[in-house]
Amino acid sequence: MAAHVRLVVGLGNPGPEYAATRHNVGFRTVDRLREQTGGPAWRPAPAGEGEISEALFEGGSVRLAKPATYMNASGEFVGALARYWKVEPALLLVVSDDISLPLGRIRIRLKGSSGGQRGLESVLDCLGTDEVPRLRLGVGPKPERLDAADFVLSRFLPEERDRVSEMIGRAGEAVQAACERGIEPAMNSFNPASPEER
Repeated sequence: MAAHVRLVVGLGNPGPEYAATRHNVGFRTVDRLREQTGGPAWRPAPAGEGEISEALFEGGSVRLAKPATYMNASGEFVGALARYWKVEPALLLVVSDDISLPLGRIRIRLKGSSGGQRGLESVLDCLGTDEVPRLRLGVGPKPERLDAADFVLSRFLPEERDRVSEMIGRAGEAVQAACERGIEPAMNSFNPASPEER
């Protein structure tokens, strides 16, 4: 397998108190991908503060990573790891939550702004480019009465949990497609059908 993506980084906050929050769907995606593909246990990363493992796809493996920094400093870890392994930004895939997408929706983009997602913003700043592929997982919409920071640190409602689990499974499939076939083919398969939603 010729991997089109060499490093997949799930974003989130470390610690059990954050595990079930909206902000941590990136962590949950790479956790599930590692488990489903039979990847090895998480271990300390060789550079930066975080953990690494692999997703074992047919014909090869792709590195997975989770920062141990808090969300807003994610770029410090991603930058250190990318430099250590000499991974160009275009061969990264960052997986994060997105409050601007409705719950259950996923979207892959090759580049662009952070859209206000602080972890992604940190990654773009530390890498010095906005040309970083990203997979965004919808956790919105944010209720008007709630501050964005409070909303992303809230837990999913019981009636939302099945949709979240389905979304994380679909996100794992999108990561595999991006790694095996490339970002653009994965976009064609997993992004919304209507152009205005892409």
